[in-house]
Parts: sequence; C-alpha cells; structure tokens
Amino acid sequence: MKARHLLGFILLSFVLLPAGAASALEAIKIGAYLPMTGAVAAYGEMEWTGIQIAREMEPEVLGRKIDIVLVDTKSDKIEAANAVTLLIEKEKAAVILGEAISGNTMAGNPISEAAKIPSVSPSATNPLVNQGKQFAFRACFIDPFQGEIAARFARNELKAQTAAVIIDIAQDYCVGLGNFFVKEFVKLGGKVVSTTYIQTGDQDFSAQLSAVQAAKPDVIYAPNYYTEDALMAKQARDLGIKVPILTGDGAQADTLLQVGGSAVEEMYFTGHFHKEAAGSQRAKEYIRRFEEKYKKDADAFGALGADAYFLLVDAIRRAGSTDGVAVRDALAATKNFEGVSGLISMGENGNPIKSMVINKVQNGKFVYVTTVNP
Repeated sequence: MKARHLLGFILLSFVLLPAGAASALEAIKIGAYLPMTGAVAAYGEMEWTGIQIAREMEPEVLGRKIDIVLVDTKSDKIEAANAVTLLIEKEKAAVILGEAISGNTMAGNPISEAAKIPSVSPSATNPLVNQGKQFAFRACFIDPFQGEIAARFARNELKAQTAAVIIDIAQDYCVGLGNFFVKEFVKLGGKVVSTTYIQTGDQDFSAQLSAVQAAKPDVIYAPNYYTEDALMAKQARDLGIKVPILTGDGAQADTLLQVGGSAVEEMYFTGHFHKEAAGSQRAKEYIRRFEEKYKKDADAFGALGADAYFLLVDAIRRAGSTDGVAVRDALAATKNFEGVSGLISMGENGNPIKSMVINKVQNGKFVYVTTVNP
C-alpha cells in the first residue's frame, strides 16, 4: 500500500513540474556555418577560434547550456545554402551564426529568413547581404563606410592624387568595396587612372600590373582577399612598383603575411579590430583567454566571430526566450553593446553602427594606426 502511494506521489510530482523545468535541461542550439576548407578557409578558422573563446566566456543563457553545431561551407555558395537548411531542419538550431563572406551569406540568408530564424554574420560586409531581410544581422560595419574611409585615408593621409584599383570580380565583397572607394575618392578630388579585374584563384597578375605601371598612380587600392593580395603585392614589388597598397578587412589574415613576406610591408587596411584599440572589459578578457589558449595575438576575424556569438546570446537573454521573432526584435534593439571589436549599436537593416580601425603591416605584424568613428 505504501509503495502504491509512493509511486502515485512520484507520478504526480512529474505531472506537476512547471512547464519550463524540463526545457531548462535542454541545451540551446546555435547553428554555425563557416568556410573551414576551400579558398577562404582562413576566415572560417579564425572566426571559429573566436567563437570558441566566446562560448567559454558565456557557456549558457536563460539557465540553459549553449551547444554550437558547426557546418563547413567549403567556401562555396551552394554548400552555404545547404548548410543553413541542414542547421534549421535537422539540427533545429534556434539561431544561426555565419557565414564569413558576403556571397556565401547572401546564399544562406534567404533560407533562415523564410524560417524566421535570426542570423548574425561575423564579417559579411556587402550592403546587399541584409537588404530586404528582417531576420538577418551582422557584427561588422558595411562596405560603404569602409570604402569611404579608405578613400579619405588615401587622399588625406597618404596624400594620393591618383589611384589604381584592382578588383576581384568574382566576389561581391570586392566589387562593392571597390565601387564605394572610387566614388568617394573622385568626390574628394582624386582621379582613378587604372581599373583592372582579377578572379579568385588567379596566380598571374602581370596584365593588371602592367596597366598600373603605365598609369603611375600614387596608390593602389586592392580590396581583395588575402591570397590574391599577397601574390599581387609580390609581383608588383618585383616589377618595381613601390607605391603604397591599400586594401580592406578581407586581406587581414596571417596567410597574407606568410605568402606575401616583405612585399606586404607597409600595406594598409581598413579593419575591425586591433587589440591596442580594445577598451571594454569583455574585450580584455577575450584577448587574455585567446592569447593564453592559442599562443598568438588576437585577430580581427576571431573578434568578429566572438561578437556574433555574444550578440546572439545577449539577444536571447533580453528576449527571455529562443522565439525567433522575440530574438529578432532584441537584436534590432541592441544599443551600446560592449563587444570585443568595439561598441555596437544596431542600425537599419541589421547593420551595426560602430568604429573602424586602420592597421598596417610592419615588421611582419599587423600594427595599429588609428581609429575612425562613424
């Protein structure tokens, strides 16, 4: 008789458990899709290191553990779209983190948008990435701001009257950034004396550099990815072209230093992060943990990966749930969030309002030059 009463009490206890108690034991799943192999794998690798540090710093939210499911996009648009589908339909991810580059993010965003799953890209800077989207956000500034600052830096700091532009026509990011630079450079009274095009994977830039050599510009603007910029710089210096090279955030990877060697010395970057410019307690703690774990300087793409994670977790916390619409509204309302890469307030179309740093290569390292506020 006592056994029956005890059994009944146990069953009743389970029935009377609060509705949220069982779910409190379930992990919140963040789906990440990044290029871990392929042409731009360095971005995915760097962002993944930063995301892991961020998760160590904030491993749970709303009393629930956070799990991250990573899918490799292989640096490919179709794979990126497939990855988002897998993360939503099979893995049941509550939110999405990724992708690293603009073209691949534009392939993934329509899928998460249709499912009303909020996404944050660490580093997709093309303005078209979030255009017309309600659930798409990013942790980085966008290319119009980056291109304009690059043009002002070329005119005001490098004193360039003329510029040659070399653009990777295969990448939405590179094309957009090149166009924004040209528009602002001309507006400021500069003259573009040569515009040539390359494609991702090209090894020989002799035709483009011959045009540059003939035009005799004061500066080369090459807003391309790290491998192409490194090879281009080596061939330019071999041809005796000594003018400054200015590029975008996409070139700031250790691979550029490894491939380019002395040819990339004094190359300037518009970028997202340098540890010397980091001021918040979150940034300082992140840098300490990163350098302790990986035995190298904290990098820009790792910082952006961490910020994408922190923004999602902060939005879930403020939303009080993982409901897609609630998290989306919380992301859109983000104000003065102290990220690793700086202070972040979410502007229109999921685009952060935040500062930019100018870095350059000096003695084989990325060196901080200055900060530009929006």
